[in-house]
Amino acid sequence: MIDYNNRRFRVMSNSENGETDGNTIFIYQQKGDILSCNYKGEQILEGHLLAKVKPDGSLEVAYHQINVKGELLTGNCHSIPEILSDGRIRLHEKWQWTSGDFSKGESTLEEIKE
Repeated sequence: MIDYNNRRFRVMSNSENGETDGNTIFIYQQKGDILSCNYKGEQILEGHLLAKVKPDGSLEVAYHQINVKGELLTGNCHSIPEILSDGRIRLHEKWQWTSGDFSKGESTLEEIKE
């Protein structure tokens, strides 16, 4: 199982219907196979996610956020990790809103190293 604890991620790409962008930073906290995260970005005032870490390192995620329009949006996501040559993690995500227009999208996140 991958240890995501205290790792920070930045959005590298996202579908047009997504609200996260390169200014959105995710800081993961993990205890056992439970991952949680707070995030903010240019379009997001406050966001939270809760995930189950699978034995292969993939993530089953539920999230909710309030955007700059004051809308509360919810969704779910499946993230597949890729270990880069420098040891950082890249996450390939397929997500869907469970509120609003219920549309689907894809995004890529990469670990930020200090």
